Amino acid sequence: MGGYSLEVEFSDGLRKVIDLTSYIGEGISAALLDDAYFRQVEIESGGGLAWPNGYDFCANFLYSDVGSLALAV
Repeated sequence: MGGYSLEVEFSDGLRKVIDLTSYIGEGISAALLDDAYFRQVEIESGGGLAWPNGYDFCANFLYSDVGSLALAV
């Protein structure tokens, strides 16, 4: 994707590009400014996104219209 955006697909088939730029840069999220670290994102068992340092976003938050663009399926 590039930048601090991720393309995600939810269990109901909704696909979105989520721009996390405004949520990273200070405190625990500062590590995500490093591109290699940002790419270490993993999907948690509950469907959220998480990084090795514990910074995460829950699936419900990601599903909402926060900084995203829905993609055609």
